[in-house]
Amino acid sequence: MSMATRTDTQSPVPHVADSHDLIRVHGARVNNLKDVSIEIPKRRLTVFTGVSGSGKSSLVFGTIAAESQRLINETYSAFVQGFMPTLSRPEVDVLDGLTTAIIVDQQRMGADPRSTVGTATDANAMLRILFSRLGQPHIGSPHAFSFNVPTVRASGAITVERGAGKAERATFTRVGGMCARCEGRGTVSDIDLTQLYDDSKSLAEGAFTIPGWKSDSFWTVRVYAESGFVDPNKPIRKYTKKELQDFLYKEPTKVKVDGVNLTYEGLIPKIQKSFLSKDREAMQPHIREFVDRAVTFTACPQCGGTRLSEAARSSRIGGINIADACAMQISDLAEWVRGLDEPSVAPLLAALLQTLESFVEIGLGYLSLDRPSGTLSGGEAQRVKMIRHLGSSLTDTTYVFDEPTIGLHPHDIQRMNALLLRLRDKGNTVLVVEHKPETIVIADHVVDLGPGAGTAGGTVCYEGTVEGLRASGTITGRHFDDRAALKETVRTPTGTLQIRGATAHNLRDVDVDIPLGVLAVITGVAGSGKSSLVHGSIPAGAGVVSVDQGAIRGSRRSNPATYTGLLDPIRKAFAKVNGVKPALFSANSEGACPSCNGAGVIYTDLAMMAGVATTCEECEGKRFQASVLDYHLGGRDISEVLAMSVTEAEEFFGAGEARTPAAHAILDRLADVGLGYLSLGQPLTTLSGGERQRLKLATHMAEKGGVYVLDEPTSGLHLADVEQLLGLLDRLVDSGKSVIVIEHHQAVMAHADWIIDLGPGAGHDGGRIVFEGTPADLVAARSTLTGEHLAAYVGT
Repeated sequence: MSMATRTDTQSPVPHVADSHDLIRVHGARVNNLKDVSIEIPKRRLTVFTGVSGSGKSSLVFGTIAAESQRLINETYSAFVQGFMPTLSRPEVDVLDGLTTAIIVDQQRMGADPRSTVGTATDANAMLRILFSRLGQPHIGSPHAFSFNVPTVRASGAITVERGAGKAERATFTRVGGMCARCEGRGTVSDIDLTQLYDDSKSLAEGAFTIPGWKSDSFWTVRVYAESGFVDPNKPIRKYTKKELQDFLYKEPTKVKVDGVNLTYEGLIPKIQKSFLSKDREAMQPHIREFVDRAVTFTACPQCGGTRLSEAARSSRIGGINIADACAMQISDLAEWVRGLDEPSVAPLLAALLQTLESFVEIGLGYLSLDRPSGTLSGGEAQRVKMIRHLGSSLTDTTYVFDEPTIGLHPHDIQRMNALLLRLRDKGNTVLVVEHKPETIVIADHVVDLGPGAGTAGGTVCYEGTVEGLRASGTITGRHFDDRAALKETVRTPTGTLQIRGATAHNLRDVDVDIPLGVLAVITGVAGSGKSSLVHGSIPAGAGVVSVDQGAIRGSRRSNPATYTGLLDPIRKAFAKVNGVKPALFSANSEGACPSCNGAGVIYTDLAMMAGVATTCEECEGKRFQASVLDYHLGGRDISEVLAMSVTEAEEFFGAGEARTPAAHAILDRLADVGLGYLSLGQPLTTLSGGERQRLKLATHMAEKGGVYVLDEPTSGLHLADVEQLLGLLDRLVDSGKSVIVIEHHQAVMAHADWIIDLGPGAGHDGGRIVFEGTPADLVAARSTLTGEHLAAYVGT
């Protein structure tokens, strides 16, 4: 086949289509942005820096990515848009030159009990097809290997109303792979009845010990007491066999209580539906504590924790069943798939192998497909989401990343940098919000926001090259080459926390003594077993306060004042001075503006179009009834207090008429963790990842435990904020607490009194202690990957 010869010479005038090489943003005002106008080069790697809360996410996610997604959604039919999240147009004057945005954020993956790494990445779907085609004995379609599909059998008459429409007998069977005993969860729950009620009391005497089940007016309690199935005045231990059976296990039955039709259901199924069907991590702390006390989860005896039916486990390919394949480390599973030579399923094997190799390439080869997705850290979840984009043939798209280096050891950051550059080199625009100098340094273009956080931020301080940033004099520029020095002297431990024979996940029978009374840092490459050692192996009852990376659960009505419990003492102080009840000073209770129900805005749902939020005209966005705003404390009404920043409120409640020690103590802790700029009434949904974790830390600092476990407290922190965090950790230790930190940041390692390094690799190549000692000894020995990177960091 001959190729046509090109005779035309290159025209000196560029084509007009090649002139669109900038994304232009003019007048962005999302959250705290102050009329920001910037130009971002396309097909380049642009890194956005600035202190936590300076407006990086508002610009990148809330403006550029949000508008791109909204415009793409509008290209679908109204029917399809009805199933999609509705997005409103961001507050911005001009957005020009946008391309399709693919967002890879740090949102934790859905922690549904049935969601695993395999189901979240489609690897399970491909494995199920593979086993349905090649597995021996053949047991059915891919559904037969799915732990989310129960087996269904039905028979009866079916009438199709077409023409004469006569009834026919039909039988229907669908073979599913779900284990019938545990319903595909892999664990079964055993309920300790002594934690549900006190059997020496009657229902009338308040026998229930379940949170929220105390009051007689609570309908659920009244249904039991007035159902007629049990005697409400008889102690539970004196129930007849029939009464106890009805009380604990009765099927749902309609009953009448006070003329109201209600459903009575046995206590055990009721508890299972109301508590055990929810994800443990999503529960409020006191409910989670009750569930931990009352319920024990054990591996399902019928399926051995594999979630699959016996038939699904009986079908094998070369001696391996689907449960074995999902339990393998992904790097090993990729080897197994590579060894399968079956031309009839060649395209399937190629696609599956590509997905598995992407896991390995991105540094997640140590996971297994049956790992529950709710147990992944924020960094792991983000990298799992990246997998589907690695082999993509798309070009000229915009990839948006939110701190892709979170949870990565310095050794793994180099690998992540290579992936970002590879995406750029395929002709894509890569936008990265990042704090780590190792990633900022590879940028083609840097945008630095600030100068401060919250209302003190929201402006562009610098745009240009990395070299220019270093010389720019901005906070990021000044701190760019900061290096924490190794400590001259380290603290002496006051005791040890002993862990013996730890085998959680990939740990290899680890024995370790974690020193107490000092700052101890647990480190190692991602997947080496750090979280398994600290969260999975610390003995119960050790007085441990754990601050993990789990998302804060909060609606747009939640704010720092409600989350930290600060609003309670403030409401009481207002009520006491004005001689009224505290409920008036809650926008979620009696004081709420009747027009907007205390939300401050009125939402109009427009089905598949973006809903419209308009400021409530009656309260002008203040959320309270006008009469409530007539009550003052120290010359301010409740809406003015909620509009204060933490720093202002700390001064306000510290002295004078408004002096409230309980509120001042909480505000002190918020200022301590560097959140002095947050306003008390700012919705939690607008906080950045770093701000949320520090808000958690502030609430936990009041707890009585003597041992604090912090999971990567530097995530989302600017270089300048890391110094403040180190000061906070020092103050905690000096006040007599023991602080154990899981961390990859070299500044925290250098500042530690004691380091425990796990490795040497990830997954089954890790799980061992490779170093214990002071940071100075680790640097001197350079015997581990961490030692080498820490030595390079401190410049020895």
